[in-house]
Amino acid sequence: MNIEKNAMPTHRFVLPFERLPATLPIFPLRNAVVMPGAQLPLNVFEPRYLNLVFDSLGAERMIGMVQPDSAAKGEHQPKLYRTGTAARISSFSETPDGRLLIVLTGVCRFDIREEIPTTRGYRRVVPDWDRFRDDYELSGPVPGDPGKIMELLKEYFQRKNLNPNWPVLTQLPLPVLVNVLITQLPFDVPERQALVETVSIEERYAKLLGLLEFEMVAARVGTDAKPH
Repeated sequence: MNIEKNAMPTHRFVLPFERLPATLPIFPLRNAVVMPGAQLPLNVFEPRYLNLVFDSLGAERMIGMVQPDSAAKGEHQPKLYRTGTAARISSFSETPDGRLLIVLTGVCRFDIREEIPTTRGYRRVVPDWDRFRDDYELSGPVPGDPGKIMELLKEYFQRKNLNPNWPVLTQLPLPVLVNVLITQLPFDVPERQALVETVSIEERYAKLLGLLEFEMVAARVGTDAKPH
């Protein structure tokens, strides 16, 4: 799992909430979200998105990740979900064949107020940050039993044959852990988007817990139903 241990809003490279940009270039990508405090690696090769990265590196280093909404049809380009996450380019490297390998670190979610025209191939929006000021507060307690989600995760990772970095996961504040799991776990697009749009960490934690519990119950039933 990609985690930046110092990716809290007080990180010296993170813009203060009051200085978040008035416009934001966006990278619409299905099943790719990056919640605040989590990291997302991207392989960038399309010319328009290379333009986006280079332009961002020359400005605030901020990119908005928004999922396309396959249920809504656009006339010329895919419709977008209303809510995404702004992330900073925390590292990048070039490849000999002309690609960029970048790592995005999530900063703050936003709602799309409007889309504005551009001349560089990629899309740009006017973000509304107001609902997500609390994304800058990721260290507070979350009501509930932290041990419950860890037990579910042990079973989840075992069934998926995954070997996470447990020492790092167990040391994360619960709000950061929730955001990292939303970013990294292979949820369906509508499920992941519902988590992205959930404002409070308490509700987000409850929804995440519910999804994990449902999947584990379904997996147990499926295993029990198989002939021996």
